[in-house]
Amino acid sequence: MRDTSSSSVSNHEGPLSRGARVVLRQRYLARDRKGRVIETPDHMFRRIAADVARAEQGYPAKTRLPRAAARFYQMMASLDFLPNSPTLMNAGRPLQQLSACFVLPVEDSLSAILESVRNQALIHQSGGGTGFSFSRLRPQDDFVASTSGVASGPVSFMRIFNLTTDVIKQGGMRRGANMGVLRVDHPDILDFIALKTNPHEMTNFNLSVGLTDAFMEARRRNGRYALLNPRTGRPAGRIPARTVFDRLVEAAWTSGEPGVLYLDTINRTNPVAHLGAIEATNPCGEQPLLPYESCTLGSINVARYLLRQNGRTEIDYPRLAEIIPLAVRFLDNVLDRNRYPLPEIESATLRTRKIGLGIMGFADLLIALGIPYDTEEALRTASQLMAFIQSHAHDASRRLAEDRGPFPGYQGSRFSQRRDPRRHATVTTIAPTGTISIIAGCSPGIEPLYAVQTVRTVMDGTRLVTLHPAFRSLARAAGLDMDRLLPHLSEAPSIGHLSLIPSHLRRLFVTAHDVDPAHHVRMQAIFQHYSDSGVSKTINLPAVATTAQVADAFLLAYRLGCKGLTVFRTGSRGQQVLSCTVTQTC
Repeated sequence: MRDTSSSSVSNHEGPLSRGARVVLRQRYLARDRKGRVIETPDHMFRRIAADVARAEQGYPAKTRLPRAAARFYQMMASLDFLPNSPTLMNAGRPLQQLSACFVLPVEDSLSAILESVRNQALIHQSGGGTGFSFSRLRPQDDFVASTSGVASGPVSFMRIFNLTTDVIKQGGMRRGANMGVLRVDHPDILDFIALKTNPHEMTNFNLSVGLTDAFMEARRRNGRYALLNPRTGRPAGRIPARTVFDRLVEAAWTSGEPGVLYLDTINRTNPVAHLGAIEATNPCGEQPLLPYESCTLGSINVARYLLRQNGRTEIDYPRLAEIIPLAVRFLDNVLDRNRYPLPEIESATLRTRKIGLGIMGFADLLIALGIPYDTEEALRTASQLMAFIQSHAHDASRRLAEDRGPFPGYQGSRFSQRRDPRRHATVTTIAPTGTISIIAGCSPGIEPLYAVQTVRTVMDGTRLVTLHPAFRSLARAAGLDMDRLLPHLSEAPSIGHLSLIPSHLRRLFVTAHDVDPAHHVRMQAIFQHYSDSGVSKTINLPAVATTAQVADAFLLAYRLGCKGLTVFRTGSRGQQVLSCTVTQTC
């Protein structure tokens, strides 16, 4: 594997780091028929801005945004905001598929299942990721009238979807990604929970168990709950809820999966419940969607919204207030410019016009403010920041509704009942921003630092070695010998044990493994409170974490109103995207 150290550069490619340029060349920049890169990052941003700005021409002249292309270009080229990967890859190019997140239905017939497999392949080929609920499929050994035989069950059909992903690489530049969901009351739930304890199973899927309020109450009472045959709707037996919950916790401790989705929590906040119930999410779990819906995402790099005032660093809220409506407008335009993979997807997406504006660089912002991630002050900062973003994003959606009309499914929605026209059924989402945060040169999403020095493995096996720039700067200011220090940063993700680093730096540069699991969950819950859709966040646990800690995290997330949760215990998977050393996984 090749190693590439990230460092700032100043040339025609602006603030892009070396690692950002590696990722852009590898996955995003346009190529000719021979596979040669034929555009620079600056050309890429201009291509996207010009294409997305063309949507303005579809609306009355008095409502158009002046200099739209220039303004869209500036916010991307400055790395203040970036859209999801398919928009970066495909806008202004022949494919023109701009959405990252899709949910496809899987109905209980062989023809419907194979149709979903076909649709999955088309979406992956265009650069999107797919989520599925397999809860409608009849259980293993159930009766099949057409053949007088027995059903093989949802797990066996999931393997077909997984194999299809193996042979379809997304857009030639992205690995296929899927989310598989099974309701906790499906008769095959225990087989589903155990799937990924075998590391060779379902390697192209994230898995989540759809938990219900009824199940959580049965678990609390130490009672049994009913398993339901989806073909008949009739009970197929009763099982102790604690048995299932304990199996789920054990599997998550062992392999990091399944995660959980709190289905009733999701549907209580479904703004378009008149159009149907939500059964699944996109692959990273932050975007609950109706069947055939897609969503386009974008994230503001909040680490770039800081100002020095009265001798202290503060969040630059006036500047944030300027970019939020511009980003919302950009994402609304993307919906119009998108070339959808299927007519059903186009119809369902434009009916609700869901977008997902979120943030990245949150850990960097806290460090710049001098606030350790695992403090009450960090929680207060998160609440203030995301409340501001959601409020201004909702206002932007209202103003667009005045100019362009509300989303077509508005009548009958929660908003129509309040007489509150919106352009979008959902506006805010917290996405993982795994790759776009590399381009932006910031910490991903709302996660704490994984380590002060990280080694990120990207698609072709290239490893990007990055030392956090603020740590480098503060360490040098403290007079530390960097040549002596650097080898120690590869020993473990945390620097809390390194006495050669001053205590104030060790406290400020807290890493994911230093953070108590409950604090991780509380941070997710705060962002969830101010997000229309979901929140992608991993509850990172050290290798010595217990199953009891996993169980506590699942229960706390449910009580605090999270829509889902994923835990990851270090070393529980053979391959990790992030580590702290080139030679080992920490």
